[in-house]
Amino acid sequence: MRLQYPPEIKIIMMPCTGRVDILHLLKAFEGGADVVFVAGCLEGECHYLSGNIQARKRVAKLKKDFEQMGFEPERLEMFNLSSSEGPRWAAIAKEMAERAYKLGPSPVKQEQRKAWLASQPQASAG
Repeated sequence: MRLQYPPEIKIIMMPCTGRVDILHLLKAFEGGADVVFVAGCLEGECHYLSGNIQARKRVAKLKKDFEQMGFEPERLEMFNLSSSEGPRWAAIAKEMAERAYKLGPSPVKQEQRKAWLASQPQASAG
């Protein structure tokens, strides 16, 4: 079965999501990602015991930090799924790509972000 997911998705393989550090996530945004998601083992089924739980905590912390910095926390997400759930992974990838389109360019890309915001219909002031 060939999975269909958006071509904009860049996959970075790691032996365990427990190896994903906050710096890795920040570097992804710095490198041009508009959204980032971490896909790890189901909770309780990590081959390295608690790697996925550590990753979830790191993602949650960074999402909180994003909120305080005025950076949309929806740009970062953690999902737990089994390696046999390929169609679910493809659906998550599609959902995150759609989220990126909705949120627009990352605030890290200042020039693109300004142009995108200028092209958006203005919300009526109430």
